[in-house]
Amino acid sequence: MTSVAPRRVAVIGPTASGKSALALAFAERRSGVEIVSVDSMQVYRGMDIGTASPSAAERAAVAHHLIDVCDLTEEFTVARFRDFLDDALRGIAARDAGAVLVGGTGLYHRCAIDGLDLAGGDDAVRARLEAEATEVGSGALHERLRALDPEAADRMEPSNTRRVVRALEVIEVTGRPFSSFGDGLDRYPPTPVAQLGLRWDRAVLAERIERRVHAMMAAGFLAEVERVLALSPSRTAMQALGYAELAEHLRGSCSLDEAVESTVVHTRQFAVRQERWFRRDPRIRWVDITADPVAEAIDVLDELWVSTGGRGER
Repeated sequence: MTSVAPRRVAVIGPTASGKSALALAFAERRSGVEIVSVDSMQVYRGMDIGTASPSAAERAAVAHHLIDVCDLTEEFTVARFRDFLDDALRGIAARDAGAVLVGGTGLYHRCAIDGLDLAGGDDAVRARLEAEATEVGSGALHERLRALDPEAADRMEPSNTRRVVRALEVIEVTGRPFSSFGDGLDRYPPTPVAQLGLRWDRAVLAERIERRVHAMMAAGFLAEVERVLALSPSRTAMQALGYAELAEHLRGSCSLDEAVESTVVHTRQFAVRQERWFRRDPRIRWVDITADPVAEAIDVLDELWVSTGGRGER
């Protein structure tokens, strides 16, 4: 990460927890604060509804970064994210401004908070391994990984083809165990970035997720997915929640109601995984939210900002 960095606070939590609303309210409250998205899907142009990207009015009110930075056909990786992040932070620092980092993509968040020793890759090696996974199944590749790097194998499910392929790709390209690049994920060193986490009762959050999915549908999510599919989106773009599910409906594989319900279920499962990821970090200051994340957490976020030496008039 760039050695020149602005003052930063981070707002984290599961999807639909109100992170973006809190970050926007905070940036409007404090002059000279800009928002940096830490989201692996808001980087794509044309995926606004399904990724809950900030509106044009919100982006006009407060400067946002790492939104709409690549085309749908492009693969996006944490390494590319780090490059964009460094550029954004350098610009914010040059303006003598501060930053609030907001998002729920765990690996990207750790990159933004701590920096990571990122492994390189090779498109040809990845393509070959993906083809092999299709032929023999990800379980067979996971067994190969266990023989080469048991620590890495223990960290992932055999059914997670993408991660298994990535681990084998890194081992082949670098000659190093994949786990050697991930030691930092199990350590939580001191960081200048103060972190605030939004924590909801799980049942309440599940209801918020369902309402959010239905609101997206009402806003034209299905039509957005049609437009996305027409542009031959990349593999990483189609990992966004809801797009693959609605694509199945558009192909005639399920009803619209089934696709929407599947989106709700998968989003709730994703939220649980996010909670588990962030829960491990002892540096996060958690706020239990009951109704309104802005009203209930903004004073705490302001306190954290001051604790980092952050400036800006209220």
